[in-house]
Amino acid sequence: MAATDSNVLKLAPDTTAPAYRTAPHNIEAEQALLGAILVNNDAFYRVSDFLEAKHFFEPIHQTIYETAAAIIRAGKVATPVTLKTFLPADLDLGGLTVGQYLARLAAEATTIINAHDYGQTIYELSLRRDLIGIGTDMVNVAFDAPVDFAPRTQIEDAERRLYELAETGRYDGGFQRFSQALTTAVDMAAKAFQRDGKLSGIATGLTDLDNKMGGLQHSDLIILAGRPGMGKTALATNIAYNVAKAYTHEVQPDGTFKTVNGGIVGFFSCEMSAEQLATRILAEQARIASSKIRRGGITEADFDTIRDVSIELQSLPLYVDETGGLSIAQLTARARRLKRQKGLDMLVVDYIQLLQGSSKKGDNRVQEVTEITTSLKALAKELNIPIIALSQLSRQVESRDDKRPQLSDLRESGSIEQDADVVMFVFREEYYLQNKEPRPGTPEHEKWATDMELVHGKAEVIIAKQRHGPTGTVDLQFEGQFTRFSNLSEDSHLPERI
Repeated sequence: MAATDSNVLKLAPDTTAPAYRTAPHNIEAEQALLGAILVNNDAFYRVSDFLEAKHFFEPIHQTIYETAAAIIRAGKVATPVTLKTFLPADLDLGGLTVGQYLARLAAEATTIINAHDYGQTIYELSLRRDLIGIGTDMVNVAFDAPVDFAPRTQIEDAERRLYELAETGRYDGGFQRFSQALTTAVDMAAKAFQRDGKLSGIATGLTDLDNKMGGLQHSDLIILAGRPGMGKTALATNIAYNVAKAYTHEVQPDGTFKTVNGGIVGFFSCEMSAEQLATRILAEQARIASSKIRRGGITEADFDTIRDVSIELQSLPLYVDETGGLSIAQLTARARRLKRQKGLDMLVVDYIQLLQGSSKKGDNRVQEVTEITTSLKALAKELNIPIIALSQLSRQVESRDDKRPQLSDLRESGSIEQDADVVMFVFREEYYLQNKEPRPGTPEHEKWATDMELVHGKAEVIIAKQRHGPTGTVDLQFEGQFTRFSNLSEDSHLPERI
């Protein structure tokens, strides 16, 4: 619609911006889209999955779009005639009545082919206005904040609002042809064939576990659970190290990096400090007990080993966040930020029960854990990465003769089992058996020693649930003094015991 026409709707003054500066908008795009919808209601379905009435700048256009949407969704036809009944008849629109304005929109409408482009334009301008609003609020709050209002709180709130803005109403979603999904699946199979280990997912570095799972699959939520002392944090750090160590990339034509093997790892350590986590990984890789490192009981040769290993570790694409008491919203925001700034191929969360939901009340922990696991699964899909989330198990495991965990042992919520794509339990028979040593010299002690010999240095990873693969048990080797998991050697190749 020509902007020079004297009968064209006059712009409403923008009271939120200075007089010399109006908020971003495009009246002509709004008019063109509305006209296209009134001429052919199919135009509405080209934009309805992302465009809402609030995205229009002009209040009357918001009303027209909202009313037309209600009529079309009711299975009726939205035209200037059917629409004007639901709009204020006494409204003056640049010298035109409502009926005349609607007729003008329809008469000067272009083809509906451009409807989607007009919708994108309107939506993006609305986003820019929202960004201006968030920026203005940030400035005003920063100027007028009370003494007890921490700047960190404002930063978290601004991040939350920005990410909400980024994630709502995106117009790149919706249905896709099955052939498109099929092409993606075949590409994944081709890449798996070419990749080391022939895995479709990211290799954990533990061969038997990879063979059972096909690696860590993108967009999967993997729950790693166990009772205290079983080594679930050790297994998670082992996998994180292996993935980061195997990381290789290639440069794309646009200058960005594409991961070829391994991956960039983010580690949320809600329980241990970054220094404790670093000491643990250092001990695992140097094969020196972390207790010796802490109390300084190391030899000069040990120190040389630690130095060499630390030089290697410095270049790892492994990022640690040691913040305690994180809410799931904060964790999500920080993961997105890491993905945007550094890249991200895998995330580890240690552990679910130390996270908080959005509600501060803590009245219903089951609902809170449900929100946390649902959000983690949504984050895995959004970032297209595997997320390994550690979880505690209930004490009912200890009351059974067979201490092997079951899905029913997951603490506080059935949603953990429901939302997870994979549920794995870490179990070490040796842990329970070593606490039951009978009196030396008795027949019972001989039997106990024989049983200990069979389970010494061994751990089981029980895959209790897997959406796209078999369940079962994988045996691993566990070196307790280094808290290190590795592939289980054949009996004939077991290392000598010290």
